[in-house]
Amino acid sequence: MTRVLGIDPGSRVTGFGIVEWAEGQVVYVESGCVRTAGGPLPERLGEIFRGIGEVVGAYGPQEVAVEQVFMHRNAGSALKLGQARGAAISAAVAHDLPVSEYTPSEIKQSIVGKGNAAKVQVQHMVQALLGLAATPQEDAADALAAALCHIHHRQTNGRFRAAGVAAGRRR
Repeated sequence: MTRVLGIDPGSRVTGFGIVEWAEGQVVYVESGCVRTAGGPLPERLGEIFRGIGEVVGAYGPQEVAVEQVFMHRNAGSALKLGQARGAAISAAVAHDLPVSEYTPSEIKQSIVGKGNAAKVQVQHMVQALLGLAATPQEDAADALAAALCHIHHRQTNGRFRAAGVAAGRRR
C-alpha cells in the first residue's frame, strides 16, 4: 500500500488530497485546503508550511505529488505561487518524503484525457474516479488529481520496468 499526498499550491489557498494505492485499487483518504489568514506573504508561507506539515503528520503519506508553476500573465502572481509551492515542498521534504512534480497539463491529461481540460472537468473526473458522493472543492480536486496523476505515472513506470525485465529474459 502506498499513500500519496497531492498538493495544489496557492498563496491564499493550498489544496491537499490524500489517496491510497494498493493492489491496483485507489481509495480516497482525505482532502481539503490550507487557507491562509491573508497577512504578509512571509506569514502566509509559514502557514502553508505548518499546514502541510500537519497534514503529513496526521495522515502519514509516503510520497508527495505537487503541481508545477506555470507562467501567468502576471509575473508577480507566478512568483507568489512559486513561493507557496516552495513552502509546501519544504514541508514535505522536512518529513523526508520524496516529491514528484507534474505540470498542470500532465495532470489534466492523466485525469481527464486532455491537457487543456477545464477545472470543472477535473472535479467531475476526480469525483468519478474516487467514487465520491459530492464534488470536491476546486483546490482539493486539483490536489487529488495530482495524487492520481502520480499513481498513474507509477503504474506506467512499473509496467515499463516489468516489460524490460521480461524482454531481457527472452534474449
